[in-house]
Amino acid sequence: MDRVRGWLLDIGITLVLLLIGVGGTHGAAQGQDWARGPDALAYTLVAVAAASFVVRGRHPRTVLLVSGAAVIAYLAAGYAYGPILLTIPVIAFTLGYQLTARVAVRWVGAYYAAFFVVSALRLVDDSGASLWRQGAALTIASLAAFGAPLAIGAALKTRRESQDDVRAALARRAVSDERLRMAQELHDSVGHGLAVIAMQAGVALHVLDRNPAKVREALEAIRDTSRSSLDGLRAELQVLRSPMTDEAPRRPVPGLAEVEVLLERIRAGGVEVTAQLPGLPPGGADLPPDVDVAAYRIVQESLTNVLRHAEATRADVRISNSGDELLIDVTDDGVGAAGDGVVVADPPGAGAAVDADAPGDGSGTGIAGMRARAEALGGRLQAGPRTGGGFAVHARLPLVSAGRDADMSGSTHE
Repeated sequence: MDRVRGWLLDIGITLVLLLIGVGGTHGAAQGQDWARGPDALAYTLVAVAAASFVVRGRHPRTVLLVSGAAVIAYLAAGYAYGPILLTIPVIAFTLGYQLTARVAVRWVGAYYAAFFVVSALRLVDDSGASLWRQGAALTIASLAAFGAPLAIGAALKTRRESQDDVRAALARRAVSDERLRMAQELHDSVGHGLAVIAMQAGVALHVLDRNPAKVREALEAIRDTSRSSLDGLRAELQVLRSPMTDEAPRRPVPGLAEVEVLLERIRAGGVEVTAQLPGLPPGGADLPPDVDVAAYRIVQESLTNVLRHAEATRADVRISNSGDELLIDVTDDGVGAAGDGVVVADPPGAGAAVDADAPGDGSGTGIAGMRARAEALGGRLQAGPRTGGGFAVHARLPLVSAGRDADMSGSTHE
C-alpha cells in the first residue's frame, strides 16, 4: 500500500510539473525579449525535466541527473527563464528528505554550481551595465531555490527518523513490559504452587508411617496444585508462541473471586488461615480489573512467603473496602524477618502497621514485586516484622483512576 501511494505521488508530481512547464513556457518567454523563443527543443527539454520525476521516490539521484541536465541544457541554449525551473526546488527537497545530509548537500551543491555557472555566463552576455545588480539578485534567488527546499527536506527527514526512533523505543518497551508481566505471572502461579507442593511433601513424609490417610490427602493436594501450576505455565508459554493479537489465547486472569481456593491450598499445607472480608463485593465483582488482579497476587505472594519462610502455624487475611481504597492485611505468627529488625506495634482499629524502611524488615525481591504492583496503581505497600513476633504485609490500593498498566519492573522475586 505504501508503494502504491508512493507511485501515485510521483505520478502526480510529474503531471503537475509537465502541465505547468508545457503550458507556461510560452507565456514566460513573452516578457523576456532578449531570450530565445521556445521551440520544439525547448518543449522537449521541459518534458524530459518533468517526466524524470516519475521515478523520484526510488531513484532521486537519477532524477537530479536527468532533470538537471535538461535544465542546464535549456539555459545554455538561451531559452527564457520559465516553469522548467520549478523542478529545482522539488528535486532539492526530495534529496534532502531521502538522502543523508552529507550526500544530499554534495549532489545538490554540484547541481547548483553547474546552474550558477551557466546563469552567470548568460548574465554577462545579456545584462550590460546592470551586471552587479543582476548578479546579486541571481545569487540570492538561486541560493534560495536550492538551499531552502534542501534544508526543509533535511529537517523533515530528521523529524521522521526521530518519530521512527520513538515508535521503535515504545515497541521495545512494550515487549519488555510484556516479558516482565509474564515473568511476574509465572513466579506468582508456579512459585506459589511449588511452595504448596513442598509443604505438602513435608507433611506426607512426616506422617508417612503412622497416618496413611493424611499421606493420601497430601498427595492429592500435590497433584491438584501441580496440575494448576502446569496449566498456568502452559497458558503463558502458549502466549509466547502465539502472535500478539486480540485473538491470542490468554489464561483467565485471577482475581479475588479465587481467594477462597487460594486459602484452602494454604490450609492444606498445614497453616491455619483465617480470613475476614468485610464489605468486599462477592468475588471482587465491583473492583477495577487491575485492582482485582493486584489484590489477589499480593495475598498470594504474602501467603506463599508464609509457607516458604515464616515457619508459621497461623496466618490472618483481612481485605476491606474503605470507600476509595482497598485495604489488604496479611499477618502471621512466624519468625518474621531474619536478624534484629525494628518491630512496630499494630495501631488500634487498623491492620498490621509496619515500617517498610526498618532494618531487617525482610523486604526481599518478593516484597519488591508486591510493592511494584501497588505503586503501579497509585497505592502503597509496607511489609515488616510486628510486635510480638511474626510478619505483616499491609497494602492500600486506590479504587479510582486505577486504569493504568501495571509496572512489573520490580517483579523479580526471591
